[in-house]
Amino acid sequence: MKPTLMVSALVAAGLFAAPALMHAANTQSAAALADCCTPGDKDYPTHSGNLGNQGYSALTQINQANIKQLGPVWRTHVSAVPPTTPQPGPATNDTGQQTTPIVVDGVIYLDTPNGSVIAVDGATGATKWKWTPTQAGQGFTPNGTRRGVSAGDGKVYTLAGGNRVVALNKDTGSQVWVVQPRGPGGASLGNIEKVATVYHDGMVYVGTNDGNRNAAFALKSTDGSMVWSFYGGADYGTVVTDVNGKTIDAGATWGPPMPDGRSCALVAGVSPWIHGALDPELGMAYYAFGNVRSCRSSQDGELRPGENLFGNSIVAVDLKTGAYKWHHQSIRHDVWDMDNVHPLLLANVPINGEMRKAVYHGSKSGHLFVLDRTNGKPLLPIREVPMTQDSRQKNWPTQPFPNRFLPDCLVWQALDPKDIPGDPWRAVPNYNGYQPDASGQLVYTEPNYLEPDGPFLTLPSEYGATHRKGCMYDTHYDLPVLSTTSQNGGPDWSSYSFSHQLGLIFLPYGVNPVAHWRGAGGNGQRALGQYQTGGILAIDAATNTVRWTNHTGLDTGHGQGPLSTASDLVFVGQFDGNFLALDAVTGKELWRFQTGSAISSGAITYTIGGEQYVAIFSAGTGIPYGNSITEGDSLWAFKLGGTYKTASGSSEDPTPAPLRIRRPVGGSAVEGGTVSNTVYLGRSTRTDVATARDSVSANGMNPTHLRVAVGTTVTFLNPGAATFPNFPNQKPHCATQFFEGLFNPRLNPDESFQYTFTRAGEYFFNDCTDPRPTGKVEVYLTPQDVPNALRFTPQTLDLGSATGLFTGVHGVITAHFTIPAGYTLDGGVKLKTPLSTTLFDAVSTDVESGMLAAQFRKSDIDNNIPEGDSVPLVLMANFLHNGEQKQLTSSALVRVVK
Repeated sequence: MKPTLMVSALVAAGLFAAPALMHAANTQSAAALADCCTPGDKDYPTHSGNLGNQGYSALTQINQANIKQLGPVWRTHVSAVPPTTPQPGPATNDTGQQTTPIVVDGVIYLDTPNGSVIAVDGATGATKWKWTPTQAGQGFTPNGTRRGVSAGDGKVYTLAGGNRVVALNKDTGSQVWVVQPRGPGGASLGNIEKVATVYHDGMVYVGTNDGNRNAAFALKSTDGSMVWSFYGGADYGTVVTDVNGKTIDAGATWGPPMPDGRSCALVAGVSPWIHGALDPELGMAYYAFGNVRSCRSSQDGELRPGENLFGNSIVAVDLKTGAYKWHHQSIRHDVWDMDNVHPLLLANVPINGEMRKAVYHGSKSGHLFVLDRTNGKPLLPIREVPMTQDSRQKNWPTQPFPNRFLPDCLVWQALDPKDIPGDPWRAVPNYNGYQPDASGQLVYTEPNYLEPDGPFLTLPSEYGATHRKGCMYDTHYDLPVLSTTSQNGGPDWSSYSFSHQLGLIFLPYGVNPVAHWRGAGGNGQRALGQYQTGGILAIDAATNTVRWTNHTGLDTGHGQGPLSTASDLVFVGQFDGNFLALDAVTGKELWRFQTGSAISSGAITYTIGGEQYVAIFSAGTGIPYGNSITEGDSLWAFKLGGTYKTASGSSEDPTPAPLRIRRPVGGSAVEGGTVSNTVYLGRSTRTDVATARDSVSANGMNPTHLRVAVGTTVTFLNPGAATFPNFPNQKPHCATQFFEGLFNPRLNPDESFQYTFTRAGEYFFNDCTDPRPTGKVEVYLTPQDVPNALRFTPQTLDLGSATGLFTGVHGVITAHFTIPAGYTLDGGVKLKTPLSTTLFDAVSTDVESGMLAAQFRKSDIDNNIPEGDSVPLVLMANFLHNGEQKQLTSSALVRVVK
């Protein structure tokens, strides 16, 4: 049954109210602040639309029939605006931010890239005020990473340096109060610096992060005084009784005391990284507490046997007092840093024929728990699944599994040049003992590097294998085990969206398998060389089953919170700068706009003067694509008929630099000639020292990034005594090339292997002795200019829109390139434009009588080419000449009109 038909049937049965019936005349934004689940319309008053974090609006003016008429109406560079309070000052130009704006009474409030707060007129983009704390020497400075402000009681609430919470006058931006909250007895609450604030009924709800011990807490909105606090890590003696009458000694779940007598819970982290959800009707606040990182590390459970409450848990507390109500733990005794922390979603949903008050919890694990938010009991089945065990890790024997929306296990796909990039969940070879055979098939092979784990390892019969396959919660100890337990498995700080119209949850996700071992830095090593991808999917809220998936190819689990509307649209941003509108019923893309910088924020919508606007903050953050993203500071607003133009004369900004989709190796590029085109395997440096030999570190190939020209022969050497007489390598090492599978030598010390690279590209390889060391050979072509070989037909390029809107740019331009004698086209036909470093692929090519005709979409390039009479364009293409790959280029000047 289609979602629309399902909802219609439920309405007819009286089990699911359509928006108009559910809310009658009361769909105003004030109502969205009074209960959990009324959608806003006129405004977007909280980080996720309402107190239930539904990311939904009842507005319908912008719909599927007119989405092509949606265009930008204004853009504000928020960093270019100087602060107006406490006194005027210079403009800030910091870039990159994770905040999602809110809208109250037609004014947009948000954190700027450097952590200031700005108020912007939602109709015009004009700045009303900008606040930056400036108490030099007192630590009163802006926090950098921020995820959202809140508003209420005439104030806007934000965070500042020195663990401060700040209240600003909503209309002027002047400071009303500033506090440095402390817990009972003056104890630290954790670092107050990232988590979005939430306002409700005279109280401000805050969470902390990155401290030894972290808490959720509430302050009075009048003066910032402390009302209550609740710590995520339960100290010894913490005994609670839930609303079902069950008593739990939470403090005892942390095992024996540390040598100083303290509980591991006091240094466990257990952060409420993301803001909570509130249900005023039930009088409860809901927080998702994060992973455990003690004792020793997040991936070491040896010293903390037990479930480790309230790590990896949703906890419901009394809205006014903070008193414990109930909890549900998604992962027991976490040794994978798999905190299911995201803006919890509250929704009233018909389940098994009865309207239920649900809370949805889950993210990185790639699954959703559907719980009754009145008591924490499951509304849909949860299985207890026996898990792989390492006796040294004190693993919990089972883990709870609801229906999953991502695969349970990695895919050990064969290495093959014809299958690139391949399955999104494909595994990097050599991990977990999966080595390529002669045909490129990845086959579990013994012996392998994980043999030392054997005496301590137990695999349940239900696992279906005698070795670890890379499935959910595969255990580890001191050696790396790759699995689907990923920091990018689902929405991290991305929120969900719940459509009242369709009964669907829209959930962004990422794909980035990670290797865990006790000593791994951070939260594990995301396998170098793998593709970091993702997309968005729709889940039936009543059955917890997937309705559709749109695998966009980009991670969307890091801030790109989707927005759905009653007109069956879903808006979501991407790291490549594109802002998308999807069909909520099918997931099909209907509209896209290039903002010019990465998006790590959620979309919002509101109305002013009877017109609906959609807005997005395009600033970006480095997870997971690092410094390959283009950061920014642009707040964009759109409405029907919007015709705002950028400096290029087009509505869209220029396309950002290409993203580095594959997980990069460490180190800078080394020109092959400087190291005799030779890579040392299993060697962290090229020096004769004991710490360098038989390296198992990520940089255990030297150099990790070799750069050579096409046609270069590269030597892979396992350096033995002939190279390093004092501290030679003592083990065999491999150079397993993936994912093409072009070579896989296994070399003993002093043995070498040579390979000649005949095609441009990047070629990753790792080691069979231990898969962590990974290298890359970057093979490049030196462009050869062919003067006067390029012309365009016609020479005047009309990149204007037939409708006046950016969506009205259609058609192609045609480039003609005269091919020199003896050259044969070998692909890679691209166009270089003046305003972008991205190269644009031809949509069609044809070669006839020595002439290459290549066509490029006007809609791809119009925002990357300025208007003018002498605009330079460069065409480049790869050719074969005497069996060798060459790159030829030529430039031409054209006239551009718009």
